[in-house]
Amino acid sequence: MKAKVLLSLILLCGGLAAPSARAEDAAQPAPAAPAACELPSYLLSSEAQLPKVADAIKAGKPLEILVIGSRSTTIPASEDASYPARMQAILKDKLPPSEAVHVSVEIQSKKTAEEAAASFVKLMEAKRPTLVIWQTGTVDAIRAIDPDDFRGAVTEGVSALQNAGADVVLMNLQYSPRTETMISVPPYLDNMRVVAQEHDIPLFDRFAIMRQWNDQGQFDLFSPSRGPELAKQVHDCLGRALAQFVIDAAHLGPAQQQN
Repeated sequence: MKAKVLLSLILLCGGLAAPSARAEDAAQPAPAAPAACELPSYLLSSEAQLPKVADAIKAGKPLEILVIGSRSTTIPASEDASYPARMQAILKDKLPPSEAVHVSVEIQSKKTAEEAAASFVKLMEAKRPTLVIWQTGTVDAIRAIDPDDFRGAVTEGVSALQNAGADVVLMNLQYSPRTETMISVPPYLDNMRVVAQEHDIPLFDRFAIMRQWNDQGQFDLFSPSRGPELAKQVHDCLGRALAQFVIDAAHLGPAQQQN
């Protein structure tokens, strides 16, 4: 019962979703970024690079992105407002018109990193993405999986994705002030950072980003009455931040971006 309560609290925008979906089927045009999405530059910087993304764009090949995540990847009945769909819209807006961008979503609901990673070989054979964004850590933290075991599972998962020929971005847990005292999050954040450094891959620090928004008053993530509109706003900002993060990590110059 405790795990169910914690899961319902920490998943800001959770909801039942189909096993997989195409974000491009629902993505909407990208309006100007709202002020609430503003972030300090250090939260969107990474020394690690995305060479396969850069090569695909420079060669004019389709950019296939696979987002592997939990229910917080989606917004029930509002897939066009979810962060994968918003990321796709922003990338299409920022990249040349001739660049095809396809974002698929694979939901690994209630799975630990180890359970999710077990499916990666077959998943990569079926999808063959250029880039995989792996959102993980929440279920492991709720279940209090041993942090060392968690790190080993993330390491194996990242290796499987890289061995299949994809660039990888790790995305850590959501920030929720209502659960901060209920579960021990730091060990999982630290271990994901270690794995990212060991494999020289970018880490999208969703936890720090959302905490920044909450602490600065851009979004009230504590209120138990937060509704779908707040979820859409947060997802929009996450999609924008993630799109910029990918562009920067791929080191795309002016020639690969629209003016």
